[in-house]
Amino acid sequence: MYDLIKIAPLAADILTEVLAFAGRYKAQKTFAVYNPATGAKIADVADMTAADCEAAIAAASAAFPAWARKTAIERAAIMRRWHGLIYERKDALGQLLTLEQGKPITEATGEVTFGANFIEWFAEEGKRLYGDVIPSHAPDKRCLVIKQPVGVVGAITPWNFPSAMITRKVAPALAAGCTIVIKPAEDTPLSALVLAMLAEQAGFPDGVINIVTASSAPEVAGVLTSHPDVRKISFTGSTRVGKLLMQQCAGTLKKLSLELGGNAPFIVFDDADLDAAVAGAIAAKLRNAGQTCVSANRFYVQKSVAAEFAKRLKAAVEALPVGDGLDGNTRIGPLINTAAIDKVSGLVKDALDKGATAELGGARHDRGGNFYAPTILTGITPDMELATAEIFGPVAPLYEFETEDEVIKLANDTPYGLAAYFWARDIGRIFRVAEALEYGMVGANEVLSSNPATPFGGVKESGVGREGSRYGLEDFTEIKYLAIGL
Repeated sequence: MYDLIKIAPLAADILTEVLAFAGRYKAQKTFAVYNPATGAKIADVADMTAADCEAAIAAASAAFPAWARKTAIERAAIMRRWHGLIYERKDALGQLLTLEQGKPITEATGEVTFGANFIEWFAEEGKRLYGDVIPSHAPDKRCLVIKQPVGVVGAITPWNFPSAMITRKVAPALAAGCTIVIKPAEDTPLSALVLAMLAEQAGFPDGVINIVTASSAPEVAGVLTSHPDVRKISFTGSTRVGKLLMQQCAGTLKKLSLELGGNAPFIVFDDADLDAAVAGAIAAKLRNAGQTCVSANRFYVQKSVAAEFAKRLKAAVEALPVGDGLDGNTRIGPLINTAAIDKVSGLVKDALDKGATAELGGARHDRGGNFYAPTILTGITPDMELATAEIFGPVAPLYEFETEDEVIKLANDTPYGLAAYFWARDIGRIFRVAEALEYGMVGANEVLSSNPATPFGGVKESGVGREGSRYGLEDFTEIKYLAIGL
């Protein structure tokens, strides 16, 4: 433990509170949470087991009938109080998030408020879970459709957005009348615990929101996916793990929302506004040091503007400070852990060994530890590992193309289909390309502006279901047909 009071006083205060709150989670063992920027230990949290997960499911099951019976207005009132408490302490939650995850403090605080907005939006949208009256097939019968909460939900959330990925799952579940058990990532459990603490203060009944902190994700996930009382699983993470969870859920035919891996193309056409495209590239590639599922992974630039785009991108990236996220000047923080930096280092080394050129970076950062230098690579060929891998780091591989048809084929040549981006001015091209790209989300002259009202999710091996929007709310309901004889 180091002197948090000096470097993050707001986080120090709320950490004291949240550790006292977390003291109720009794476990035989604990595991440590570390700051990825410094390697210093922040705290120890309960290392819960399969038995603890079963107890959390039992609590959620017991709480479900009463929570489901509440009116949407009653549930919304509690959710709005929760939203208000998060906003009141957003700066403290942002500091705590940066400490355990590493992203720059401006991004962390932005994530906290972004995540809180899902709570407010779904609190209101829950009042609009409308049913239907279907024209009857006979004069003495009536046909109605109602939507009811699916039941207990199991949520498994990632470390890259440890606050927003929880609220984006929990808010629609709660608004629909479900109760929930959350397994946060072992690298970032503190953001989950602080949200649960504030939820209790907001007045959620016992058992409605349950946290299971554990160092062994497979052990807890195995319980969530096999337990008959859990009727839905919502997971954000890798495609490999998502497929395993889908297999494990087959035994009880649970509903699934899977937000999985991506291999996002970023296309720059010759009629693009290059300065706008560079600004978009920075946002799409370097937010959270490239550790997002919608990060641009492959940059395709039309040949006639490729050299100029690379020049402008290099100048823009060079100007971004790398450092500890608690430093207000930092724009690029560390990777989450040593495994992450080893992976990125290996992908870049493989590319360089096979003939790629590092126009910028190409190695670990001089700061050492979990920091990787922002990197721009040219001369990428299909045999390089990063041509197909999800990089999850601050590395931008640049490719050249000549025709629209060629780049659409290249962009779609992947089993993934989460997000895609392109920059162009011709309105016909914008519609042609947007419709031809096989992705669940497409940004045309725009980095994806995710917000609670819009659906988030992918096609192909990037997942099933949607988060956010009315579609995401309906994913937490079951449709019931009522046939009534008069």
